[in-house]
Amino acid sequence: MENSNSLYPLKFKPILKDVLWGGTKLRDLLHKKGASDRCGESWEISDVPGASSVVANGFLAGNTLSELVEVYMDDLVGGAVFERFGERFPLLIKFIDANDRLSVQVHPNDEMALREHNSWGKTEMWYVVQAEPDAGLIVGFNRPMDAETYVKYLNEGRLEEILHFEKVKAGDVVFLPAGRIHAIGAGLLIAEIQQTSDITYRIYDWNRLDATGKPRELHTELALKAIDFRPVKNIKTSYTAALNRSVELVKCPYFTTNLLEFEQTIEKDYGAIDSFVIYMCLEGKFTIETFDSNPVDVTMGETVLIPAEINNLYLKPQPRSKILEVYIDNTN
Repeated sequence: MENSNSLYPLKFKPILKDVLWGGTKLRDLLHKKGASDRCGESWEISDVPGASSVVANGFLAGNTLSELVEVYMDDLVGGAVFERFGERFPLLIKFIDANDRLSVQVHPNDEMALREHNSWGKTEMWYVVQAEPDAGLIVGFNRPMDAETYVKYLNEGRLEEILHFEKVKAGDVVFLPAGRIHAIGAGLLIAEIQQTSDITYRIYDWNRLDATGKPRELHTELALKAIDFRPVKNIKTSYTAALNRSVELVKCPYFTTNLLEFEQTIEKDYGAIDSFVIYMCLEGKFTIETFDSNPVDVTMGETVLIPAEINNLYLKPQPRSKILEVYIDNTN
């Protein structure tokens, strides 16, 4: 029976973003109501200034994530998380539909973001949900690189020649620490986990024009300060999928992301991590059962926030589901 004063698994209204490279997969595959034919991003959980997610279920419906953190603090995000990040929820969770390729871009680290924007930096990761044949990603450079050589190719309009492009398929994982140059190619549906930051330095946009017929703004000088020119050996994160247990994909100071594919009831005990947990449903459907709240059904394309005060719960597949499990690991 639900205790009306207790926190519970929270769903939010997706914040949908129309962009010139967007498509129809967020609507047609992930069932995002109201998504247009050019919807490129669904911000599932956001506390970016001016774009704080709004609760969609339960007695807290209508409240923003920002308001919840302010009121519930440790109970929502975890004591260690609140001590570190304060009243700004630390992660931004998205689904991205790249019907066309995105711009080549880079994000600043915490130090540069604080200096230039009074913001956090932007380390992120991608999980490829669906990929068209021959779709791929740009990550890093295809040869040893330094600032001088990079600027030469950029100024000569030959940047594409030095970028590393690699084909990807559903299930591939790419970790992108701040400073790593990157771009999502056409034909990809991606789940993105990142720091709460909307700072992007656009380097190259394929000579495209925006809706007004003008080229989009580039951030050449800031990007040059942000780029990490060190070589990247393997852009894809190696992991071995397993059934009915969480498999670690990425672990970094900003987030831990696991893959959980299950066809039997899974019992979870999060007491040790002192963090909220986020579930992104990639396939199928499942039900979340806790001791103090009503069951919550989750279907493909939905994202749910588990408050930190909920340590124990059950995940019941109907009859099989695949999810990403995201939290901040405070045990180390």
